[in-house]
Amino acid sequence: MCSDLIKDLSPRTADVIERRFGLKTEKRETLEAIGESYGRTRERIRQLEEEGFSKIRKKIKDEQDVFQYFNQTLELFGGIKKEVLLFNYLVQGEKNFQNQIRFLLILANEFRNFPEDDNFYSFWFTKKNIAITAKKIAKGILRGLKKENRPIILDELFKIQEKDASKIWGKGFNKDIFLSCLEISKNIGKNPEELYGLKNWLEINPRGMKNKAYLVFKKEKRPLHFTEVVKLIEKLPFPSEKQPNLATVHNELIRDSRFVLVGRGLYALKEWGYESGFVKDIIYKTLKGAKRPLTKQEILERVLKQRFVKENTIFLNLQDGNYFARDKEGRYTIREA
Repeated sequence: MCSDLIKDLSPRTADVIERRFGLKTEKRETLEAIGESYGRTRERIRQLEEEGFSKIRKKIKDEQDVFQYFNQTLELFGGIKKEVLLFNYLVQGEKNFQNQIRFLLILANEFRNFPEDDNFYSFWFTKKNIAITAKKIAKGILRGLKKENRPIILDELFKIQEKDASKIWGKGFNKDIFLSCLEISKNIGKNPEELYGLKNWLEINPRGMKNKAYLVFKKEKRPLHFTEVVKLIEKLPFPSEKQPNLATVHNELIRDSRFVLVGRGLYALKEWGYESGFVKDIIYKTLKGAKRPLTKQEILERVLKQRFVKENTIFLNLQDGNYFARDKEGRYTIREA
C-alpha cells in the first residue's frame, strides 16, 4: 500500500519519504542526514516531504478501509493507546511493518501523536482533548499507587481509581480505557505476576542479587537459610542475565544491613524487629531493655524470639561474668563497670 501511494512522486521526493519513515529499511533517517546526502538544507528536505504528503493525501480516499480499521482499533482502547502496543496490535507482531503503520497514521489527519517525554511514552489518540485527559488519569493512578504503597492487580487498582478517573474522563469510562491511560506512564510498571506499581519498587523491578534476596524474604515472610534464598531467587519470575550462586548471595546477605543473621546460616529482615549482633549482644540488649533483673527462663524466651539457637548456647553466654551478674534469687542483670 505504501509503495502504491508514493509511486507517482518524483524519484527524489519518493526517496526522501522512504528514508524519512524507513519504508524500505527499518532505519528512519533525520531531515539533516537526508539533506547532507543531497547537499540540501534541512528546510528544503522538509519542503520536499510536505510536497509529497500533499500529493499522497489526495490518493488516500481510495484506501479508507485501512484508516477505518486504524480508527476502530484505537476506539477499542478508548481512542488512545501507547505507540508500541498499538503497533504490535495492528501488525500482529510483525516488526518489519511498524514503520509503514507510523507513516500511514501520520498521513491521515484524523490521528494524533503525543511524542515521548520524561514522564510518558509516545502514544496515539483520536480526539484533541484525550491526551490531556489521559495524562491526568495516569498521574492520578500514580498518586493512588504511592498512597497504597504496594503492588496491585489491575482489577483492584481499577476499583480503587474508578470513581476519580471516571470524573476526569466522563461518559463511557471503563477498564480498557483505564488500562490505556495507565500504560502510557513511564513511572508505572507491571511485573511478571501481573502486579502494577511504581517502576522503582523492588516488587516491580528488582535489580541486583541483594534486592532479589530482599524480595524473597518479603514474599516468604519468614527467616530463611541462605541456601534456600538462592533456590527461591531462581524461582522468581523476573528475567535475569546472571544466575544466583551461594557465595554471591551469602556475601550480599552479610554486607546488606537489611538482613540480620539469626542462626547458623539463617537470616531474617531487620525490619521484622530482629536485632543485629551475637547471642551475647542480644542478651545484653534484652537485660538493658527490661530495666529489671530477669530470670533465666525470661531471658531464654526473649532471646529465642531473636535468635534460632540452642538453649545451652544462651546459658553458656549468660555465664560470662564480665558482662552479666546473678543475684541471690538467681536473676540476671548487666554487670556494672
